[in-house]
Amino acid sequence: MANAPTRLLIAASGTGGHLFPAIALAEKLPDYQIEWLGVPNRLETQLVPKQYPLNTIAVEGFQQGFGLSSVRTLGKLALSILEVRRILKQGNFQGVFTTGGYIAGPAVIAARSLSLPVVFHESNAIPGKVTRFFGPWCSAVALGFEVAAKYLPRAKNVCVGTPVRASFRAASLTQFLNGAIDAPLDLAIPEGVPLIVVFGGSQGAVAVNKLVRESANAWFDAGVYVVHLTGDRDPEADSLKHPQYIALPFYNNMAALLQRATLAISRSGAGSLTELAVCGTPAILIPYPFAAEDHQSYNADVFTSSGAALTLKQSELTAQVLQSNVLNLLQSPQELAKMGEKAKAIAVPDSAEKLAQLVREVIET
Repeated sequence: MANAPTRLLIAASGTGGHLFPAIALAEKLPDYQIEWLGVPNRLETQLVPKQYPLNTIAVEGFQQGFGLSSVRTLGKLALSILEVRRILKQGNFQGVFTTGGYIAGPAVIAARSLSLPVVFHESNAIPGKVTRFFGPWCSAVALGFEVAAKYLPRAKNVCVGTPVRASFRAASLTQFLNGAIDAPLDLAIPEGVPLIVVFGGSQGAVAVNKLVRESANAWFDAGVYVVHLTGDRDPEADSLKHPQYIALPFYNNMAALLQRATLAISRSGAGSLTELAVCGTPAILIPYPFAAEDHQSYNADVFTSSGAALTLKQSELTAQVLQSNVLNLLQSPQELAKMGEKAKAIAVPDSAEKLAQLVREVIET
């Protein structure tokens, strides 16, 4: 009788930064039976059920301070741990993989209470509180950036990079990294013109959107086209009209778009940076100032210190400053080319394979 396939529960919830690496891993484990652990009404309910059975639990993060809401959160946490234990036992799972966030707590506690191995992936340059607390409990912590290891001295750390979406992994990786992309752009952008791509991660970035709209006319005068991915939370997303300006909430073919870009303007979430690196796209980074532990600034520092990007603090940024920095870079093609090469040097294009190998080693031994 053939051995039954390995059963893995993936706990990943909320944003693209948590979900895309987990989906990329799952696609590299085709012989595994995979189910998902998520939260109702989050992005996973849209992305996951098409591919994997989705289990949801009612769990939420702790707010600042301690009060009645904290007591309720603790109660939900206790119930969610029991629910995850039930899912793991009934499903006869052999291990858990998580990308962090508040869903990681009940997943790690339930798995370890059943003596199941856990692999935790931390994509940021500075690990969050959840990673620092639960990392030592896990069988292995996979890191997106080597620098994160110094914050996790008691964990078993392995640097594998952060996996990117399937659209960034062409059938021939070598061809992809040399600029060959199967899916062409379906946007009205003439060949040869400079192109700025603006994006704020899976949730958009309203403050960045406003600065870009205030700066854009000077770029248009210089012959630049702008593709602006505004997200779906910006009430003024349609306020700028120009023949050289394309505003969209989202765009699926990001791999082709970033490779076509002359320059990107972006937040510095780990997922966005990974995609910029794989595509070798020079960037101006504007870290989200309210990110937990200010992790986007730490992420940006990795790119800025290597020469792959320029970082501008939102608190010090005006439209005029953004406008002039963009124009200076566009007038320095050699500098842009150098930044692109530095970005590509940071990339770990086979990250999904490395992470899958780590999961196999941990769960199957």
